[in-house]
Amino acid sequence: MPEATIATPAAVMTPPPKPAAPPPPPAGAKLKTSAFKVPGEGSSVTISVVTVAALVALWFLVTNMGWVKPLFLPTPQAVFQQFYEYLTGQANDKPLWQHFLASMFRVFSAFFLACITAIPVGIAMGMSRFWRGIFDPPLEFYRPLPPLAYLPLIIIWFGIDELPKVLLIFLSCFAPLALAARSGMRSASQEQINAAYSMGASYMQVIRHVILPSALPDILVGMRIAIGFGWTTLVAAEMVAANMGLGQMVLNASNFLRTDIVIMGIIVIGVVAYLFDLLMRWLERRLVPWKGRM
Repeated sequence: MPEATIATPAAVMTPPPKPAAPPPPPAGAKLKTSAFKVPGEGSSVTISVVTVAALVALWFLVTNMGWVKPLFLPTPQAVFQQFYEYLTGQANDKPLWQHFLASMFRVFSAFFLACITAIPVGIAMGMSRFWRGIFDPPLEFYRPLPPLAYLPLIIIWFGIDELPKVLLIFLSCFAPLALAARSGMRSASQEQINAAYSMGASYMQVIRHVILPSALPDILVGMRIAIGFGWTTLVAAEMVAANMGLGQMVLNASNFLRTDIVIMGIIVIGVVAYLFDLLMRWLERRLVPWKGRM
């Protein structure tokens, strides 16, 4: 009788072999993942500085090599020379600081008036169908109109003093700011509002402590957009019999084909507008640090 094969205890207790570890991801996958990372603030500033330097170098090369006539695009040296003469009062015109202060007064007085009127209007439109029905038709009617379309009517109604200039810039700032405030009033979630009511908050307390903080990021974005519209309307506003202002300086120089002064004025307007936008970004980081982190 053949002997039966009996498994030894060691053979029974031996664990099965472990599965092989998966191979590491290829190097290309790591690069693809890191490509979606958002660059930091420092790298963004570096890219911006390099871009501006490259554009200035291209401008210098094109003009100094004679590829473009100075009438169409003057050299950077000529533009800087005009900036220096206007800055020191050597130009055959008013000094740059007088033009600058006149334009700053018109833009920021109109922007301030737009803030204290358009933001409450936008808040009322966002909270009440009644006020939305009143203000929405005129806003949507005149918002797409270019300022030059109703400039003659403003001149007929209000003359050629400072009022029509400020009013024209005010109207260009009012609509985007009011619509941004109205949109921001819908940012608060219904859960936040119900939670505030369940804790005993009144209607005005819900508006002040829940809805307005939620609307603040949109309001700040609307302020940035509105001041941009204000600067773009500045030249049109200073067409109304102005004797000072950056826009008037540019228009007066264009009548005499002084392209170097035109470009100098454009650069000054753009730099001032960009600096104010940086200030608004700083205020946004201070006032709404939670934006983009929710």
